[in-house]
Parts: sequence; structure tokens; C-alpha cells
Amino acid sequence: MKVVLAYSGGLDTSVLLKWIQQTYRAEVIAFCADIGQEEELTGLEEKARRTGASKVYIEDLRLEFARDYVFPMLRAGAVYESGYLLGTSIARPLIAKRLVEIAHENHADAIAHGATGKGNDQVRFELTALALDPSIRIIAPWREERFRRRFRGRQDMIAYCRRHHIPVAASVEKPYSMDRNLLHISYEGGILEDPWAEPPKDMFKLTVAPEEAPDEPEYVEVEFARGNPVAVNGRRMNPMQILSTLNRIAGRHGVGRTDIVENRFVGMKSRGVYETPGGTVLHRAREAIEQITMDREVLHLRNTLIPRYAEMVYYGFWFSPEREMLQAAMDEAATCVTGVARLKLYKGSCTIVGRKSPVSLYNPELASFDTAGGYDQSDATGFIRLQALRLRMRAALHART
Repeated sequence: MKVVLAYSGGLDTSVLLKWIQQTYRAEVIAFCADIGQEEELTGLEEKARRTGASKVYIEDLRLEFARDYVFPMLRAGAVYESGYLLGTSIARPLIAKRLVEIAHENHADAIAHGATGKGNDQVRFELTALALDPSIRIIAPWREERFRRRFRGRQDMIAYCRRHHIPVAASVEKPYSMDRNLLHISYEGGILEDPWAEPPKDMFKLTVAPEEAPDEPEYVEVEFARGNPVAVNGRRMNPMQILSTLNRIAGRHGVGRTDIVENRFVGMKSRGVYETPGGTVLHRAREAIEQITMDREVLHLRNTLIPRYAEMVYYGFWFSPEREMLQAAMDEAATCVTGVARLKLYKGSCTIVGRKSPVSLYNPELASFDTAGGYDQSDATGFIRLQALRLRMRAALHART
């Protein structure tokens, strides 16, 4: 039997690699997608081989991630519930897609992942895999009773690693779990499970504490073309470079921290703390240009669809006909989003302070209180009376009764 495992090199997937090898008598191929974990990838290939992997794939997917996943989601203005910009959610379909492709390339019998039976990631990985290959076999050890009996806690896993000479550095349980990619870092679990507890100051990696940010604001300009960011401060960049650049700029001003309790797809509420500095700037910059370029009715209709689109991403339905259909509508709405937004970054805030566009619908003369600009104010009398017609009829009826 041959299995392709989604491998990160942490304690869980290190145990999984050996456990699947032993329990299923399988050859295990390890796959790790480089989507911006940075230092977490150091020494990963050697670690996987020493643990028993027959092959190791570590692939740089950062550009594909930004261009084909983050940017389409940005064009749709996707935000889940109280402000989650979907950094973990949007990464899973790319990882799962490549996992399936590697399984096909190696004629593997199954794919495997280390997501737990309580979380969203199991759904995201498997919905993607089954959408791309409806006959694929999926191994999810955390949903197997024999695995949970064998590993009742972190100490059981550490002991297993020592027994099998698996190279892991873990000795003391981290106070929270962390997931990093080019768009964000998420923190959950452990000490963060108390929704009253403030996150520890030393937890954050991408952003400085807002109160420790520079005392002078920094201005940044982001240029868009047909819904996509194409330049930062006048310098044209590819999608990966734009995210990396804005992460650095916004991070030093403490921009992009979010602390929310969200509703998981499986039914429970979960507290998540997120750092999304570059994504926050892009989200606000896109809004700035939309304000002057997007037709009112298109904007209002698009906004009613954002919660549904965000749910599709959060739940794992990226490769679904409804998401693809809705993406086409979102992309059409975004074709007008061309221009430059100027934002002020200051101690955790990201404020729109300017916007301009060659296709702007904003007419200063028409909007001005000081000039007519071709607008006849007397026309408003009939407009208001027509809008009030049903209200007047209702008031008259109530007056008679």
C-alpha cells in the first residue's frame, strides 16, 4: 500500500507518518506545501526521511496560493462572520489539490491528513479531494478509535517518537496551536480557549503590539487593475510579492490583529486569534476604490452575496459549482475596480485617506453643495413624493381607523 501524507514536520504529522507506515503496512510519501511558513520548513526533508518517508515533496506554491486563491477571494470581498479574512480556510483547497495530484503521479492507494475530528480542516481537505477524485481513499487517523486509544495526549506522542527515534523537538506542550501562511497566522486552542483571557503579548509574530508601534503614521498606496492589486507605492509586483511587502509594512504598525469567536462548520464555537497585516491593507484598499468605481446596485447586490461566498470558503466548498458560479459574478463586479488607494497605518489602525481612478463614477461637481453640476434640485420633489406614496397611503388608512 502507498499513502501520500500532508506533512508539516510537527509532532502530530511526525507520529502519523510512522503510525500509518506501521498500522497500514504502507509506504508513506510526505508532502509539504510551501505557502509561506518560512522558518518552519527548515530541515523538513531530512526529518521526514529519518522518520521513514520513501519520498518527500516540498513545493513552493506561494505564487499560486496568492494568485489563484487569495486574490480571487479578495476580489469577492470575502469576510467570515465578525472579521475573519479566511487565511487558513483558503489554503486548504490548494494543499489538498496538490495532495491528490501527487497521489495520482505516484499511483498511491490513499491520501492522509492530521486534521482532528472536531475541526474544519478535515472537511476542507476531504471535500476538495473528493471533488477532484470521487474514488480517492482518505485516511484520517484522528477519527480512528484505535489511534485515539493509542495517543491520549501529547506525552504519549513524545514517548512514541522517542521509542521510534523520530526527530522532534517537542518536549513541553505549546500553550496554543499556530498555523502560518503568506496571508496570515492563526492561533487557537490551549490558553486561548478561555474567551475572557487576553492573548499573551509574546504570541504574535507578524505584527508589533499597536501601543509599541511607531509614533509617526506611515502612508501606503496600493494600485488595483480590474479587481487585482498590481503595485505597492508605485512599484509593480506579482501577487506573492505584494502580500509579502504589505505584511512587512503593515506588521510594523500593528495592523491586522483580530480576536473572534467563530462558528465552526461542524457545529461548535471556537475562539481564533489572527494576524493578517497585508490582507487587511488589501481589503481596505479594495473597498476604497470600489467606493468610487462600482455602481450602487452592483455594490449592494454583491455585498448581499459576500456572507454566502465566505461560508463556501470557510466550509471547504472551493471546488464546488456554486462557488465557481458565484466567483464569476464577483469577478464581473470587480472589473471596475481599477485605481489607487492611499491608506494611513498608525498603531493598529488602517485608515483610507485617499482614492483615485480613471474610471471613477464620483463627480465632485455633481456631489457638491456649492454648485449645481447639472443637477436640478427641484427634481427631488417629485422623486420624494413617489418614494413616499405607499407611506402616505398607509398613514391615511391608519388615520381613518
